[in-house]
Parts: sequence; structure tokens; C-alpha cells
Amino acid sequence: MSQRQACGLMRISRNGYRYRSQRNDEALRKAIKEKAGDRPRYGYRRIAVLLRREGWRDNRKRIYRIYRELGLQVRKRKRKRTARARKRPLVIPEGANMRWSMDFMSDQLADRRRIRTLNIVDDFTRECLHIEVDTSIPASRVVQVLEWLEALRGLPVQIVMDNGTEFTSLEMDKWFYDHEGTDACFIDPGKPNQNAYIESFNEKFRDECLNQYWFGSVEEAQMIAEDWRIDYNTFRPHSSLGDMTPEEYAETQSCLRSASPPSGMPVFQRNMLTNSAVGLT
Repeated sequence: MSQRQACGLMRISRNGYRYRSQRNDEALRKAIKEKAGDRPRYGYRRIAVLLRREGWRDNRKRIYRIYRELGLQVRKRKRKRTARARKRPLVIPEGANMRWSMDFMSDQLADRRRIRTLNIVDDFTRECLHIEVDTSIPASRVVQVLEWLEALRGLPVQIVMDNGTEFTSLEMDKWFYDHEGTDACFIDPGKPNQNAYIESFNEKFRDECLNQYWFGSVEEAQMIAEDWRIDYNTFRPHSSLGDMTPEEYAETQSCLRSASPPSGMPVFQRNMLTNSAVGLT
């Protein structure tokens, strides 16, 4: 079939069929790929904002077209369906070290061994105080981490957590009994929205750290998690804090700043530091 007959059958003009765009998108393509490579979980809207800050004047539709052609779409992860229930308002703490939240997460190494992380967050400043990573984190290990944080930062008035076996164990019960100034606040079973601060942090930690790296060993996972924690506290803007970082917000509120363990410190050395700090050695 000739081109004239094919265009007539499809009811399009031959001029339109023969048209080829004369615009050169290579520079814009390169800039979009660089931005998406640096921040793989940023969508095209946020990339468009970053490009405009650098002086690009291309509209969002053109950026979106090139973004799709390069196959850079951020995949949406499916969420589990939950039953609708009456929500309770979450009380906002009035200052730093007033309330902490902590929770466990899990992931897998390259050799398919399971690892766990213990995440602890200050609900007021949104600072991540610590991320403990290992193949097993029993209740005694949770107590060591809390004692280590007590020596470096002090303890909060309240710690919010779920009803996991590590948090409801005899070791944790004894620890809270010995520290009368800190109350344990357990959420209702099956109500993670009552611990929304740590759930929000866990979502970011999963999306931007655990799902972005393939851990070869526990030590590598500890190092990457600590680097991400520092970046989260000092570089990543937080929308609920007026696009400030948790560290900047803590400084503006004249809050205590979180202390962090040295990067790459082995677990047994950190435990020795903890015991020494609390007078156990």
C-alpha cells in the first residue's frame, strides 16, 4: 500500500506523518538522568523543581515526556488493606526528649540471612536517635541500646512501642521499673496509627535505604544504615518541619541534639562502650 493510500485510510495528513521534531533534548535528558540517579525515589515533579532551581525553563509536560521515555518512573508499592476504625488524635510532644518511639524492621542479606533493625526516633524533633542492625536483637540488646542513649542524651518522659515480645519481656519490664522517670506506652494491638511517628520514619527508611541497597554482610548493613541516618538528620528536608532537617529544627527550638555512635563501630565495641558508660565494667 502506498503512503498516500495508508494516510487516507487512517485519515491523517502526509505532512503530519512525515513531520520530525527538530528540537534537541540531549542536554535535558542528561540532566534528568543525573537527578534521577542521585535521588532514585524522586518523581518527575520534584525533579522539575530541582531543574528550575538550576535555570532550566522547560515546562513540566516536556520533562514528564522525557522522564517516561527514559523509563524513570517511581514504582508505587502496594499497601495492605486495613479495616476502617475510629482514629484517635495523636498528642504532639512539647519538646525534645519528651517522647520517643521505637520499632523493629526486618530485611534480608545477599546470602538470604534475615537481619533486624531497631529504630528509635524523637517524636518532637523527628531525629533518628539510633538504628541498631544485627541478625538478632533480643530484649537484652534493646536494654543496652537504651542505657547507651541514656548516657549520651538522657531518657525521655515516655517511650511509645508496640506489643512485640522484645518490648513486653521481663528484661524490659525490669528496666522500666528501675527508671521510674520514663513510662512505657504500649499501643493497642493492630493499631499502628497510634505510633504514627515511627511508622512514618519506617516507611522512609524502607523506601530510601533498605530497598535501595543489597547488603553483603551485617557490617555493611550497619555502615549503610548509619550513613543514611546521618543524612536523614542533617540533609533530608522534612515537610512537617517546614522543609527543615531534624537537626536544623532541633537547633531552632533550642533542643538537645542527638548523639550518634561512630560510623562503622563493631557491635561488640559499642556494647563495651555502653557498659562502660553506665558503670557496668
